[in-house]
Amino acid sequence: MDLDKEDISKKTFEPNSGVLYVIGTPIGNLGDLSPRAKHLLSNVSVIACEDTRHSGQLLKKFKIKGKLVSFHKHNTKLRIPKLIKELDAGESLGLISDAGLPGISDPGEELVLATRQAGHDVICIPGPCAAITALVSSGLPSQRFCFEGFLPYKQKDRSLILQSIAKEKRTTIIYESPHRLLKLLKELYDLCGTNRPLQVARELTKKYEEQIGPTLGNALEHFTNNQPKGEFTLVLGGKPNSEELKKKNNVELQEEMKRLLDKGLSLKNASRELAKKTGYSKNFLYSLIPQKIKKNDDSQTRTAK
Repeated sequence: MDLDKEDISKKTFEPNSGVLYVIGTPIGNLGDLSPRAKHLLSNVSVIACEDTRHSGQLLKKFKIKGKLVSFHKHNTKLRIPKLIKELDAGESLGLISDAGLPGISDPGEELVLATRQAGHDVICIPGPCAAITALVSSGLPSQRFCFEGFLPYKQKDRSLILQSIAKEKRTTIIYESPHRLLKLLKELYDLCGTNRPLQVARELTKKYEEQIGPTLGNALEHFTNNQPKGEFTLVLGGKPNSEELKKKNNVELQEEMKRLLDKGLSLKNASRELAKKTGYSKNFLYSLIPQKIKKNDDSQTRTAK
């Protein structure tokens, strides 16, 4: 972005008639509401929101006087035609959700589509998004990812999606409520195993924000012992291919073998102990050991004799 050429004057903030403005609002920290978002919320003709009481509190904090109308999943069929009529009449319309960017796990996309089909422009005012915030802070691959939002309640539909997620090679982002988090972690654990990379983001941008990971096993153990509180975004690493998994397992086995050797065990005894623990054969575990270590072990054995 060339800052010298960017127009940050108030002219770029003014709402145009017959335009729908999709406006991002904070996901927890009020300091994340942009000046442009504030100005548009103060000047659009109507603001469509999920909960007028919740959004009314947000506007009140910023001393914004706006006309709020409810727009949620239970009244879309009734509300969309009325909102399109407002745009047809030349009014400007703002769309906000309870938190974050509208259209992400809420009915905002339906209004956006209807607005475009009616021939009106849609302009998005960028803002916070829990999914992207959690992804970029997770350290997991972000070049390719998929977003699942909240998973279905019905077990049949839920099971199908969970099986798909377990096989997914891309990073997956999931939203979950505190009272269902442990159930989801157990389901993922059963399908993906203890070592699948996972970061659970809690209370993003808020005072008690924290990240729990770095694996499914770690997260499950944490929330088994600590009651889940707050809002959660899960970032699950993709399923590694068989070659990557084999390489990763071999590295972990080598590290475990090294720990046993550092304790003073001989290669023979270390192989035997790790074989009991993992189920791998002693010969296979012995084959993972670098030749240099084997020679040192042989020379120490001969010296002892």
